[in-house]
Amino acid sequence: MTDRFFIFGAGYSGKAFARANRGDAAIAGTTRSAEKFDQLRQIGIEPLLFDGADLPRETAHVLRETTHLIVSIAPGDTGDPVLALAREVITKQTPRLRWIGYLSTVGVYGDHQGAWVDEEGDCRPVSKRSIQRLAAENEWLALGQETGLPVAILRLSGIYGPGRNAFVNLANGTAKRLIKPNQVFNRIHCDDIAGALWHLAARNLGGVFNVTDNEPAPPQDVVSYAAKLMGVEPPPEIPFASAQLSPMARSFYGENKRVSNAAIKAAGYDFQFPDYRSAFDHMWATDTWNGAGDADARSAIRAD
Repeated sequence: MTDRFFIFGAGYSGKAFARANRGDAAIAGTTRSAEKFDQLRQIGIEPLLFDGADLPRETAHVLRETTHLIVSIAPGDTGDPVLALAREVITKQTPRLRWIGYLSTVGVYGDHQGAWVDEEGDCRPVSKRSIQRLAAENEWLALGQETGLPVAILRLSGIYGPGRNAFVNLANGTAKRLIKPNQVFNRIHCDDIAGALWHLAARNLGGVFNVTDNEPAPPQDVVSYAAKLMGVEPPPEIPFASAQLSPMARSFYGENKRVSNAAIKAAGYDFQFPDYRSAFDHMWATDTWNGAGDADARSAIRAD
């Protein structure tokens, strides 16, 4: 019987998941706007509406046939909008459901002053958005315990890929090389988010997994490497203390940690792009860095 995947929030990561479909799995995904329906259909996603509150009849009908559920919608001040539907719809009206994947963030760890953290480490989120993510994680895991369904929490680091990377920022003039001593970030290519989801779903594996690259690195090094591949001069170095940044951008630099991906590797997943250099080399060589034709990819909004 055909597997049927349902993605709540078929955005950048959800579309990467659909593009990685190599079998005959059916994939449906929600968006807030019917204007995005054609874009989703082109990559093999049956488009459905969900505004974060009401579940249209057609969306609910497709959900009832779902075998694997992926949640990629951020919680808000009133909590996780999908969790609000979970007990009423997901657990009572989806008899074929056998796995749930929830996309979270390594931001739930907070600041560890550059130390390594893994899934057993302390979660001490600082930002409001990360506090909300951790609360949602715990509720999804509790739902899994109540229902006996495996729930996989994927804690993602800074997401990049075609259309969302340092090449794009260099090309449009927004790239910066901010220098904050000893600051590092992990990253994850969207294709490895997709790969990890397919790997965990195929095996009905639950648990908490850091989905992040091997190499936490200073952000200015990433910009310099992209500039070298492009054959352009990197932007000048700017001391972090004097940089003009939005409150959200500055908050990213308030957290410094090295995130381990040992658990997802132990579960059998091999990264396609274990570090930013291998990914940038590939995107530049294949001319896929600009994400042509994908409006979501071109929106270079950093995910935490």
